[in-house]
Amino acid sequence: MREANTLDLTLLILLAIIWGSAFFNIKIATYSYDPITLALVRVIFASIPLIILCKLKKIRIEAFSKNWNRYALIGLTNIAIPFVLIAIGTAKINSYLAAILMSTTPLSGSVLAHFFIKDEKLSFLKSFGVLIGFSGIILLFFDKVIINSDNYIYALITILGSTFYCIGGLLTLKLRNKKNENVTTSTTIWSVIFLLPCSLIIESPWDSNPTLASTISLLYLGVIATGLAWLIRFRILTVNGLVFQTQVAYLIPIFGVIFGYFVMDEIITWRVLFSLVIILLGIYIFKKNNKGSKN
Repeated sequence: MREANTLDLTLLILLAIIWGSAFFNIKIATYSYDPITLALVRVIFASIPLIILCKLKKIRIEAFSKNWNRYALIGLTNIAIPFVLIAIGTAKINSYLAAILMSTTPLSGSVLAHFFIKDEKLSFLKSFGVLIGFSGIILLFFDKVIINSDNYIYALITILGSTFYCIGGLLTLKLRNKKNENVTTSTTIWSVIFLLPCSLIIESPWDSNPTLASTISLLYLGVIATGLAWLIRFRILTVNGLVFQTQVAYLIPIFGVIFGYFVMDEIITWRVLFSLVIILLGIYIFKKNNKGSKN
């Protein structure tokens, strides 16, 4: 892996902007679209460039191979379920709050990895980083302007979505010998298979009367925030490695707050900013002492 140049840094920032902007677009999309349908359209648009990428690189898509059950389980836990939960949660909380809550995914994943992966035990300093990060989350729940009796359950639902990302990530490790493009494409195909009947049966999307703004946001989520973003992620992983790519975790909540304030006119309190600093500090301490993360 090479040292990051100007183009690499630009792509990393672009990826953070795209993923950070996803949250206010999710909120706008939920004004007209139900959560399962929203998730379904996202993964359909995401699957198209991924399939094309595999075809161009002559990578076999193993979604229906003898290991289909692994791809199906990851598609369910790492894509379908969290996409739906995040849509449900973001509909009732500030979009930037969803971005902040989702930024703790590396910390949640480290806790689960400690118990289920023998080579990923938490050291003292890594545990210290996790505790600091989660203390920032706890502080958010004391800010009654942002989280109160009307929406706290939706904040918890968003955190649950983040947890499913972690579970799916741990399951993905069982396919670490497979090509990244194949795993992502195969699991995305399975997420479509899970979400399609649920959307048609539970939500009856043909009865909806969506606004233009919600439709544009939904198309943005599918084409840009999922499809294009995953292609950029592939490029960064291939050229610069995993350690460089994970730095995007610091930038996403920052851009989420910026978009929430300037685009959605959401209220930002000093407690939110203080909590964000604490969470990012916890992520930094954890990553700084995560010696197992190699390129």
